[in-house]
Amino acid sequence: MPGKNTRKNYVSNSYYHIYNRGVEKRVIFCDTQDSGVFLSYLKTYLLPKNEKSIQQKIAALSTTWREKDRLIKELRLNNFYQEITLHCYCLMPNHFHLLLSQKSRGAIDEFMNSINTRYVMYFNRKYQRVGPLYQGVYKAVLVDNDEQLLHLSAYIHRNPIGAKRQTLHVHQGEALWTLNSCPSSLPEYLRLRTTKWLYTKNILTFFSKTNKNLSYEKFVLGSITKNSSITELAID
Repeated sequence: MPGKNTRKNYVSNSYYHIYNRGVEKRVIFCDTQDSGVFLSYLKTYLLPKNEKSIQQKIAALSTTWREKDRLIKELRLNNFYQEITLHCYCLMPNHFHLLLSQKSRGAIDEFMNSINTRYVMYFNRKYQRVGPLYQGVYKAVLVDNDEQLLHLSAYIHRNPIGAKRQTLHVHQGEALWTLNSCPSSLPEYLRLRTTKWLYTKNILTFFSKTNKNLSYEKFVLGSITKNSSITELAID
């Protein structure tokens, strides 16, 4: 029998909660280099590929053979600009969460297969291991409505302090520092960082016009994730 949320029925122009964790709950992001590499892959796949510029660099006499090899590999990579939009993410030591939307049916499947295959190759090479890294195929859940979308974004961003807690048992300033120090898209939502391959507008449009970022911060820190379709997704 297929695992929960492993059998996907994709719909065009829809939001999906994508998540997975390490096999046997093992750590998949051991240090900042690992999370940085995963994020660099997101960037490569989500930003537009300037093929003309890459080809010019390959042809340039000043380009080293090592750099040429890297550029040729980059030129061959799939690109999902305008097909996949990333709205939120959070990378925890042994699992990750992504909130994606897709333009055409099946784009997410191709996107996730590309990034997961590439990251597993990097991880196994770095740590001299073989075999699967993830606990089965990635999981995908269709977001049904705006309320679920908003609470899901808060759930993802609250993950480092326990997304299922109904109240925070730490000072909000301390909680905010913890959240912002983890690899996640929260700094973009609080206007602390700008990332071209992350799209915050669709979610922030639901918040106060006078200060969307502050309103969202209060929502994340004070939200109670009541939606059962979200809370049951918690993974440790």
